[in-house]
Amino acid sequence: MPKEPLPATYQGLPVVAAERMREIDRLAVEQRGLKVIDLMENAGRAVAGEVVVFLGSRGRELRGSRIAACCGRGANGGDGLVAARILKEGGAEVQVFICAPRKEGQAAAGRYPEPVQANLDRAQAAGVPVFPAEDEPALQAGLAQADVILDGLLGTGSSGKPAGVVHKVIQAMTRSRKPVVAIDLPSGIQPDSGYHSGVFVTAALTLTLGLPKRGLVAAHARRYVGELKVLDIGFPRDLLTP
Repeated sequence: MPKEPLPATYQGLPVVAAERMREIDRLAVEQRGLKVIDLMENAGRAVAGEVVVFLGSRGRELRGSRIAACCGRGANGGDGLVAARILKEGGAEVQVFICAPRKEGQAAAGRYPEPVQANLDRAQAAGVPVFPAEDEPALQAGLAQADVILDGLLGTGSSGKPAGVVHKVIQAMTRSRKPVVAIDLPSGIQPDSGYHSGVFVTAALTLTLGLPKRGLVAAHARRYVGELKVLDIGFPRDLLTP
């Protein structure tokens, strides 16, 4: 049976490969003077706003809702940390579970890349409880109590089958049977193909950033992506046009 062709546009925006989206990100920073931490702030705020809408669609208000944010080491995790802070400031009960930094470069001193570390510090200063994702009892308890899980584990830069702690967190998220809101893409779903290698998140809502990615609009990926929304995080409009 032939594959269903991918749409050229989604919500009026061009559908792009992950490499093109990374190039737009690079150009915005290197040529247009945007700061990574500002784009991260914009992304996290936009995600937080959509989480409020998502909770409302399920008859819940933000205040008092319990949210577990599962964050990776990179930019996707940084977006999740911003969203966690904003949601906490809005009255939600938020817990963050973040993967330990890699043991190289800055991470040898237990620190994340600068924008991620800055947003981790801001989240903690705002009173967000932060736990290592490696702490399985805390993770399982947090997921069990959550009204919604925020998936900020992996972004478009990831490839291959999720391994190590990310693999374990994805499994715990799946076992929890709680609704998941994915940042940019469901972790473990390949952004260009929409396929997975057996370890993946099934989202109720995917909030993709900037432009829709090819894999997310593929017909076979709909069961993993759930509802798909594209968020404006401040990229110059001309960079987003073909």
